[in-house]
Amino acid sequence: MCGLDFVVARGERVVVLGGNGSGKTTLLYHILGLLAPNEGSVSVFGVNPAEAYNAIRERIGVLLQNVDDQILSPTVQEDISFSPRNYGYGKEKTDRMVEQVLAELGVQHLRDKICHYLSGGEKRKVALAGALVMRPELLILDEPFEGLDNRSRAELVTLLNAYNRAGMTIIMSTHDLNLVAAFADRVYVLVRGHGVITAGTPSDIFMQADALKASNIDPPLLTELFLKLRDRGIAVDVPIHIDQAVNDLVRLVRN
Repeated sequence: MCGLDFVVARGERVVVLGGNGSGKTTLLYHILGLLAPNEGSVSVFGVNPAEAYNAIRERIGVLLQNVDDQILSPTVQEDISFSPRNYGYGKEKTDRMVEQVLAELGVQHLRDKICHYLSGGEKRKVALAGALVMRPELLILDEPFEGLDNRSRAELVTLLNAYNRAGMTIIMSTHDLNLVAAFADRVYVLVRGHGVITAGTPSDIFMQADALKASNIDPPLLTELFLKLRDRGIAVDVPIHIDQAVNDLVRLVRN
């Protein structure tokens, strides 16, 4: 990636959107200090994460794309309790923290399960619980919806939005445009070899079909329909929600 300008304000919900190989994970690794730029600088909470990540790690929760890389303990209870124990919390408080995050994610039934035998979706929820248990100020999620069914995806969006309303800043990478409208305040679109080619609100991004296609992401059919209507001189906004699209189409038919 080159010429990358990426700024996230406290309390924002930011989506990094791009196809496979576009650099989404690379960008997140720079934020986490796992990679250092050849030129330029990275600052998270006022420090260079590649040089001083330990100074800020308690303030950051992380969900990696390959969750097997971050589930290290035999049982779910042990894995989620790792961070609280590592930071010196007592058993009673740690158990309460683990119970709370399991309840929020709806996976209390997994508490005593062996991690190795969990499904891919279950592992992702356990890894997310481990990222959330310390109530971080910044949550970084790399393809968090992978392996989840539609119901679990919707529930996760609702939960993440609730954490955000409580003050948590969230940066998420995904290639799924349908999740953008339900979650993002701001979107960065990445293209392999070029870095960020456009950025803006979900409404801004849905208007830029060419930029999405350049990132190997097909715009929703509704988006393309409304863009075609605009090309025909019909004054309509490009909707990002299905209800908005229905209302606009009904209005057009009645007129």
